[in-house]
Amino acid sequence: MNIKKLLSISTDKGNFKTLYNFIEFTLKYLDFISNNLQARIVSQNETQYQFFQYSKEGHFNITRPINTELMYDLASFETNVKIFQEILSSLPSDSPHPQAHRMIFNRAVYTIQQSIGASLDALSSKETNQARKIHGDLFERFVRILFRSIDISCVSGIINVPIKDSEERKLFDTKYQHDLIITKDEKTKIIGSVKTSSKDRIDKVFMDKFMYWKLTDTYIPHIAVFLNDVQRKKTSKPNQYGVSSTFLPGHFKAYALKLTPLDGVYYCDIRPNMIDDPFLASQISTLDRLFFNDVWVFLSAENPGAEGIKIKPRD
Repeated sequence: MNIKKLLSISTDKGNFKTLYNFIEFTLKYLDFISNNLQARIVSQNETQYQFFQYSKEGHFNITRPINTELMYDLASFETNVKIFQEILSSLPSDSPHPQAHRMIFNRAVYTIQQSIGASLDALSSKETNQARKIHGDLFERFVRILFRSIDISCVSGIINVPIKDSEERKLFDTKYQHDLIITKDEKTKIIGSVKTSSKDRIDKVFMDKFMYWKLTDTYIPHIAVFLNDVQRKKTSKPNQYGVSSTFLPGHFKAYALKLTPLDGVYYCDIRPNMIDDPFLASQISTLDRLFFNDVWVFLSAENPGAEGIKIKPRD
């Protein structure tokens, strides 16, 4: 397997329709990078991050930051992806999962998605926007597949929200497009945004929830799922790189405090300030919490008025 063959797979979204497809590609990518990279560049400011550099076949491109504390190597992935699949088959569970299982879940999701993203970084500079779009679309699909694998009904699509007057007469429908719409018993239970990072996107998630509250009498939990919030940056020294955060804590706090808080925000690669800052820590969690705990709480809650919402599925 070489980088060109990997790109022929990762640039075709039709190759990623099942959980098996995602896992199979990850095994191929991890096998490739185990012996075929030009270099591994260590971040100068947060040394757990590395950048993979491809050879001439990959235009000598340097990848996005890879968190080596989360990214499995081939041997570790082969072992732990089996446990990952067993974890999925055990959800929901009456007994709490050990912390080790939660870490395996987060690391497996991170490794699978970053294998796709890092492979796409081998595209030429003219194809950067294409790579970003494919990576984002496949992350959305991957999250939906994870939910379906634990028998939770979810789609992406357009929601038609009925707008009523003070006497409950329908005036018109307003339409919202969402990455994640989770239903149970034909009722919308959760609305979610799924993005690879919060950069230039977090405002819309808060605004969507705020507008629902203003336009309807329906309470539906709104959540956001992000892969990470780091990007590559050059340092003052030639040929050296570091990472910088794309998360804007001031914006997040302002929207949560002055507009409306989200019902859940989840990351695979959570930033240190999301743990150390008490307010951010109360709002943001790692992805395992959504799948192991929160989604089951949301599904069991009552959502008055949700039966009036119609969905036009996209995927």
